[in-house]
Amino acid sequence: MRKSFSLQLIDEAREAFIEGDYKTAEPLLNQPTLLNSKNPEVFQMLATIYYDQGKFNKAISTFKKALEIDPGYTDAAVGLSIILNDIGRYDEAKKIFNDAKALLDSKKQVTPDQTQNLNEKFASKHAELADLYFQHKHYTEAIEQYSKAFHISSKKSDFAVRLAETYVQAGQKDKAVRELKTLLQTEPKLITPRLKLGLILYNFHHIAEAVDQWENVLRYEPQNSEALRYLKMAQAAGVTILTT
Repeated sequence: MRKSFSLQLIDEAREAFIEGDYKTAEPLLNQPTLLNSKNPEVFQMLATIYYDQGKFNKAISTFKKALEIDPGYTDAAVGLSIILNDIGRYDEAKKIFNDAKALLDSKKQVTPDQTQNLNEKFASKHAELADLYFQHKHYTEAIEQYSKAFHISSKKSDFAVRLAETYVQAGQKDKAVRELKTLLQTEPKLITPRLKLGLILYNFHHIAEAVDQWENVLRYEPQNSEALRYLKMAQAAGVTILTT
């Protein structure tokens, strides 16, 4: 069965958009037949293009059009919150993705894969907010956002490290250590959190404990360059390194 003109247009536009060929995608998406189609994907793609061009106000209004058509369209909600974050409208950005999440959570028929995919999107947004707070030394708010990202994401390692660093900067070293140790009790083979734990311990003069963490890294990855470098650093500090 032959596709309608509108479907052919959106297929072409989507292909160009995915390839990053926005010069081709934009005029296709601005065709009246697509603008009048009430398809939120059209406006989501257009808004992303406007954002890439630095047309923030136009991008915001276009993302909002997508959400007017489908309030649960997560790609539009995520895109809109990114822009609002970028221009400093943090509370509004937070409300956008919280509302979208609440709407989707209220739907009964959501598959586990859809739920996890949604969780990863929102984890990314929480982390993005946290990064902004961290940059401005608002550590309490950053900790809150990194914690949310950590708890809903399946990718614990990176968020745990960023959360631990924020605790350190906030003067809460013990919480940083506890956070990483708790994670490593359940997932002992994670390399990056163990390296970070060792570094935090070392910087607070718990050198023997730091050495123990880095030696554990080498049990899982014998040639890990960071662990080897840190152990040399500890050795220079007068700690005897035990090899296994």
